[in-house]
Amino acid sequence: MSLPIVHNPNYNADLPSDHRFPIGKFRRLAEILMEDGLVGPGGFHVPAMAGADWVALAHDRTYVDQVFHEQVPQKIAREIGFPMNATVATRARSAVAGTVLAARLALEHGIACNTAGGSHHARREHGAGFCVFNDVGVAVNVLRADQAIGRVLVVDCDVHQGDGTADVFRDDAATFTFSIHAEKNYPVRKVASDLDIGLPDETGDADYLTVLSETLPGLLEAHRPDLVFFNAGVDPHHDDRLGRLALTDEGLSARDRLVIETVRDRGLPLACVIGGGYSSDVDALARRHSGLYRVAADFI
Repeated sequence: MSLPIVHNPNYNADLPSDHRFPIGKFRRLAEILMEDGLVGPGGFHVPAMAGADWVALAHDRTYVDQVFHEQVPQKIAREIGFPMNATVATRARSAVAGTVLAARLALEHGIACNTAGGSHHARREHGAGFCVFNDVGVAVNVLRADQAIGRVLVVDCDVHQGDGTADVFRDDAATFTFSIHAEKNYPVRKVASDLDIGLPDETGDADYLTVLSETLPGLLEAHRPDLVFFNAGVDPHHDDRLGRLALTDEGLSARDRLVIETVRDRGLPLACVIGGGYSSDVDALARRHSGLYRVAADFI
């Protein structure tokens, strides 16, 4: 069978043409996955939009309603970094539903990937850092409510520390949050994960992979999760505008293979989300993101 890939055209939103967030990467990524034959004969798995009750499992209901009704206070909108219009709300709701669907497909098939998600700066009270809703946080709580999972491990390899995910799960002993990131990068005020590894600027492939390979197996053995989420942000790349690390294309591919192989060799289901990546060259950026799906396809 083909790798289950979740995508919704609503992952795009209406942003100003000069906005620093490369919103066009989602559409281009989907095109590349189709052009390169990574999408199965049945096409993408298309999620619906998440409802307020789902999202409120991970977020304050007042904030959820503000997003749904386009009433987000300007202070919070500035912290998020998006114009909080209807298309941005639709995108956030669709991405959340996409990660829920990817998680369910991972439980069924062993591995599945969303073409969005990884909004790890969104905290319980409100969003931040281009993240409106914490899709992994919602997905874990939805699947728990369905009694589909118990213990969860979040492996966050985005270049930025996963402060929002740490906040969402701060009182959740059944979810272990692990973030490996550039220590001096955003956010300035970090929320402690269960395990944070902050790397120095310009850390390259070899050192990064050594740290990850020495850490991940022990976490899987100690926590024994029913499901693993992998935030495969490509912003650790040396060309990324908002990163401070120095991974190459080959290093990112090796990282993805290391995470996926380590998880799947233990027979554990793995749900992958796209995470961050910031480049003005949308085609190059989308192709960088597509590496995750090429690696994941080897494990289905």
